[in-house]
Amino acid sequence: MPKTLALAVATAAALTLSTGASAQVVNVRTKQIVTGLTFPTQVTHAPGDTTHLYIVQKGGSIRVLDLATNTLLATPFLTVTVAGGTSVSDEQGLLGLTFDPDYANNGQFYIYYTGTGTNNLARYTRSAGNPYVANSTGVIMMTWADPFTNHNGGFLAFGPDNNLYLGVGDGGSANDPNGNAQNITSRLGKMHRIKPTVGGVAPYYTIPKGNPFIGIAGDDEIWAYGLRNPWRCSFDRLTGDLWMGDVGQNAVEEIDFQKAGSGAGRNYGWRCTEGTSCTLLTGCTCNGPTLTAPIRTYTHIAGTTGGFSITGGYVYRGCAIDGLQGTYFYADYVNNNVWSFRYDSATNTQTEFTLRNTQFTPSLEGTVVNQIVSFGEDSKGELYVVDQGSLAGQGQIFKIVSTAGDIPCPPPCRTGDIDCNGTVDASDLAALLNSWGGAGSGDLDHNGTTDAVDLGTLLNNWG
Repeated sequence: MPKTLALAVATAAALTLSTGASAQVVNVRTKQIVTGLTFPTQVTHAPGDTTHLYIVQKGGSIRVLDLATNTLLATPFLTVTVAGGTSVSDEQGLLGLTFDPDYANNGQFYIYYTGTGTNNLARYTRSAGNPYVANSTGVIMMTWADPFTNHNGGFLAFGPDNNLYLGVGDGGSANDPNGNAQNITSRLGKMHRIKPTVGGVAPYYTIPKGNPFIGIAGDDEIWAYGLRNPWRCSFDRLTGDLWMGDVGQNAVEEIDFQKAGSGAGRNYGWRCTEGTSCTLLTGCTCNGPTLTAPIRTYTHIAGTTGGFSITGGYVYRGCAIDGLQGTYFYADYVNNNVWSFRYDSATNTQTEFTLRNTQFTPSLEGTVVNQIVSFGEDSKGELYVVDQGSLAGQGQIFKIVSTAGDIPCPPPCRTGDIDCNGTVDASDLAALLNSWGGAGSGDLDHNGTTDAVDLGTLLNNWG
């Protein structure tokens, strides 16, 4: 054993843990970033762009936010003609936006919107003259008839496999009257997965290997099914796990989870299951062995333990709030509740379940934060909140910040140099041991727990 490594081990043996084995819940606040938006539905970023955010407005426009000044650029990034999007209760409009992983080179991005009786996935491109204004003409990649105006879904994102995922609702009305969610020949009530092409000809995508219904009766684009209205889903940028908020009908809201690499063709149970409750409707066997149950549910009740319309969220993977790594945030649009928890998929256990209402509202500026319709990430993994507002022009974006305010991320340091003094030494070891068992500064691999793996990493970089 090298002398420095032996010294580190001896130092570790002599130190005691001051925080104990259980992690401490990290409190947060919100900071208003921009206001005056018209029914915003999403906030996101383009790959490689650390200075701007893109805000989707339901009426058909995408605005660009300059993070240096927290002001909107005068010209929208893109404006498309959509059906609906004129009120908070209208579920139609422009609902989803994501950028190609190679956007810096190919300039391609994708939107999902409702038309007149149709749902559409389209591809657009960045203009040559101004990177913050898109070309006004795009191409339709997927389109299908939608029998009702509600339950349109709207999730659109690239997964860790660089395939494009699209979450679509069951087509609307009540009880999924056409049985779409359990029908693998219907595009409704599904999570789709495709591989977009660069340029090319219609349909401008191919079917990725591994999609479950290739070559058999069923839509080749389907990745998973049995969804009612997947409203705001996300990929954990560290693990690649897929989190899905699925809006319930009359009784239960749910969070569905799919671990990265766990395979295709999962059935999440709607319309015979709402959460884990049996609807007595046909299509599958309620809570049968072929169904994937949600990892968390809540019922339709007033108060801080329930709600009526889930807004799925994100796992925090930013760098500004020490100890928050691995925490999943979500909300209820109607009850204005905000919760968080950590999830260990290996053991199917949840910890640190926390009600965050008083941390979110009022914001640091004293502004009320409610009607949370979406969460979002910037390029560094910091989280944002989309507050829709009940009237046009009342929408807002907030940033989740530490209780000390919007503190920038620390400069990048050598692995194990926790205090960023240029040397991995006893002070870094003490910091690691003081966060042992939790997700503090010693959690070098950002898996939610400071453990022997992190200690080994620090010791291997000693000196």
